[in-house]
Amino acid sequence: MSSRRFGPALWALALGYFTFGTSSLAVVGLSAPISGDLHVTQAQVGLLVTVFALTFALTAPLAPVLLGRLGRKSVLLTGLAVMAAGGVAAALAPNYGMLCAARVLTALGGAAFGPAASVAGSLLVPPERRARALATVFAGMTAATVLGVPLSTSLGQSIGWRWTTLGVAALTLIASALVAALVPALEPGTPTTASAFRPVLRTTGVLPAITTTLAFMAAQFTVYGIAGAYLADRFHATPGQVAALLLVFGIAGVAGNALAGQVFERLGGSATITVALAGFGAAFIALLLAPARFAVAVVAFTVWAAFSQLFQAPQQARLVALVPDQRALALALNASSLYLGMSLGSLLGSTLLPALGAAWLPAAGLLPLAMAAAAHRASGRHHPHPAPTPAVPATAASR
Repeated sequence: MSSRRFGPALWALALGYFTFGTSSLAVVGLSAPISGDLHVTQAQVGLLVTVFALTFALTAPLAPVLLGRLGRKSVLLTGLAVMAAGGVAAALAPNYGMLCAARVLTALGGAAFGPAASVAGSLLVPPERRARALATVFAGMTAATVLGVPLSTSLGQSIGWRWTTLGVAALTLIASALVAALVPALEPGTPTTASAFRPVLRTTGVLPAITTTLAFMAAQFTVYGIAGAYLADRFHATPGQVAALLLVFGIAGVAGNALAGQVFERLGGSATITVALAGFGAAFIALLLAPARFAVAVVAFTVWAAFSQLFQAPQQARLVALVPDQRALALALNASSLYLGMSLGSLLGSTLLPALGAAWLPAAGLLPLAMAAAAHRASGRHHPHPAPTPAVPATAASR
């Protein structure tokens, strides 16, 4: 089966992931106009990210159980439709409470779409191309940090946050139309039920792998979650330098994600993740020990971004190989742990920054990173190189 045949389908899924990532994070750059319009503090607007993350984390593992009978493609379209509805509701929200409710609705759509998109990507190509396919789909999320969030910030200042939010919802509908047209009907696979949680989590390597994702993201967001304050304190960065460095961080992350599939094919999933952990750790050690020069921050952040995004697609591919019959549940649990890690890391960083100071903050991030390395080692102890299983062929396209 030629993977090029399904290239447009993979990029349609990536566009859906782009709107998902932009929907989850755009409020960070829209905090000023939202707070002014709804008469709340910017700290309260910041909580909208937490509302989204926790809703996603709690409901993503349930989505395959509740929506499994719809069929894989129907789940994708349902998730995108709910995300778009949440975006429209957010744009029309008359007060902060309704905006929170709209964020919950958007997160519910993301919980259905995100893991299902990764599942679809893993099914569209032969096993040996799986990591590249997953990297293509996940590229939408990394692109959201590079393009989606800055663009939303700029549009929010020029046309207002409501029209910006409505624009993201419209782009979500475009993604839905492309998914409907380009993604073929996919074989449904083994139904996911509530009783499947125990055997999946008891499969050797699965729980440590999911723990690896949680600890990895907690380590990352210990610093990234408060990157602006950290860079200003530790490296005396100006707001313009912070914005430029975060753009560089996003571009380096896109490059790392693009290379993930190739590195996976050369080294295997376990070794690729080990390399990602090592590079990430080296960047944090540099931030901890290096002099307070902005050029040092640029280099360290670039290395950090590239290696951190080397992690995501191989990690998903390893989980698919461990439980191919329940890949939807495994990937949903992994996505849930990803967002829990983001929330935990952001809370850890914002709590420890005033207590430890910026100079020592990477040391706090190295602790969950060490936990991630230990969990990763445990995940591969009995299955160091899980053999990929044959991809389930797509049926004739149902368009």
